[in-house]
Amino acid sequence: MNFLPKEIEAYIGEHTSTVNALLENLDRETWAKVIMPRMIAGHYQGRLLSMLSHMIKPEKVLEIGTYTGYSALCFAEGLKPGGVIYTIDKNEELESFARKFIEQSVYKNQINQIIGTALEELDKLGTHQWDLVFIDADKENYINYYNKCFDDVKVGGYFIADNVLWSGKVLDEQERAKDIDTKALHEFNQYVQQDDRVENVLLGIRDGLMVVRKIKA
Repeated sequence: MNFLPKEIEAYIGEHTSTVNALLENLDRETWAKVIMPRMIAGHYQGRLLSMLSHMIKPEKVLEIGTYTGYSALCFAEGLKPGGVIYTIDKNEELESFARKFIEQSVYKNQINQIIGTALEELDKLGTHQWDLVFIDADKENYINYYNKCFDDVKVGGYFIADNVLWSGKVLDEQERAKDIDTKALHEFNQYVQQDDRVENVLLGIRDGLMVVRKIKA
């Protein structure tokens, strides 16, 4: 969901750096061929993720929720030389779609695409020292993903969680009572807010991005 008037959204897009042809094609094909294409990061949010990656300069990125690969390609733009991304998604039907675009990218050897249930695949990955973890998968497991990865995120490293405003439903007590995803996202936001091991800011961009910096173990 976008919370700003369409005219403002358009103005923002017009005054945000453009993307390369590969990302343009990926965005276009996602909207033409994939169910629920609004799940793609897209131009504006994608440029923000790229900017954050350039600022953080991560060596190791974990992405939980690949979808069609757009956000992974954006994060790859800011990797340190030799840096890597591990991106996990359980949707086998989108594997080849995402892989097609990843393989066309200059970052193809730095993006490791994994198909499977994230909590199980994280166990298989073993111990890593993540500079950045992006959470954009099933909402009811956001806290589980956060806790599962926390010890492996470097002090000074980051979590970014998408969709934390959930079309504004997190404000509605009735929605939180009847919808498991709304309830889970509200609980995640509260959990992070109360975690004294981190600093956090909730950005009202598209459907909400929670940016979290780990300040102590």
